[in-house]
Amino acid sequence: MENSRFIAGQPVDVSTGSIRVQRLLCPNASVMTGPGTNTYLIGERELALIDPGPAIPAHNSAIIEALAGWPLKWIFVTHTHGDHSPGTAALKALTGAQVVGLSPPEGAAYQDHGFVPDRVYRDGESIQCDGFSMRLVHTPGHVSNHLCFLLEEDAILFTGDHILQGTTPVILPPDGDMTDYMNSLEQLRQMPLKALAPGHGEVMTEPVQMIDTLIRHRQRREQKVVKSLGALNSCTLNELVLLAYDDVPAHLIPWAKKTLLAHLYKLQRDGRARSDGAENIEECLWEIM
Repeated sequence: MENSRFIAGQPVDVSTGSIRVQRLLCPNASVMTGPGTNTYLIGERELALIDPGPAIPAHNSAIIEALAGWPLKWIFVTHTHGDHSPGTAALKALTGAQVVGLSPPEGAAYQDHGFVPDRVYRDGESIQCDGFSMRLVHTPGHVSNHLCFLLEEDAILFTGDHILQGTTPVILPPDGDMTDYMNSLEQLRQMPLKALAPGHGEVMTEPVQMIDTLIRHRQRREQKVVKSLGALNSCTLNELVLLAYDDVPAHLIPWAKKTLLAHLYKLQRDGRARSDGAENIEECLWEIM
């Protein structure tokens, strides 16, 4: 597996088998996107693309250049956050490619509500491309409309933000859900995968080990949330996050609060925690049961 660092503006070959897979790095590096969003090109004649990224003209130009005159027939979108899907509209207008993905959930935050797939797609549906097939795997958790895409011939799973290299995704309630996230990880763990190609970071070649690491991390964090709740007795989200996430840098605490809330909702459903039901989530008091 080629696992070199990205070359700005140039595709890097990450093929693992019979189908050519290349990636381009979008120039949108940030605290939340790491080095930037990975855009993947698949195939040799009629091409497919995964995650066009944000609507950045320079990135669109890099994609068109990487096509090298070959037609783009499919645009696969893992989810409709602003760093993954907004580039779709311009690419579709230029190429006429078929757009594959799930519509953004109504009213959910951080979503690209201008994203429109060409039709309604089903979990497990396999789309036949030029010499390869892509299977849709619904993986709610980070958000409810998240998909992973399995390149069936080479057992490469394109994971979007569900599995990231070197970090864990933020779970964004109420649309994102911790129980769904854990169930989706277990589902992926049962699949015979050879590699994980994330939306941010490097390709990973030990899928089971990576998934097990994520599951253990979330389980340990849940245990720490429960322990912190017990120590604080009755507390607000702002009080709890400083103890349950005391290993997180201060600038990431606002995002940690979102995942903490997802843990609390899961614990509440599991009958292990409760709140006083205050309408303002910042004022809501939580305690262990």
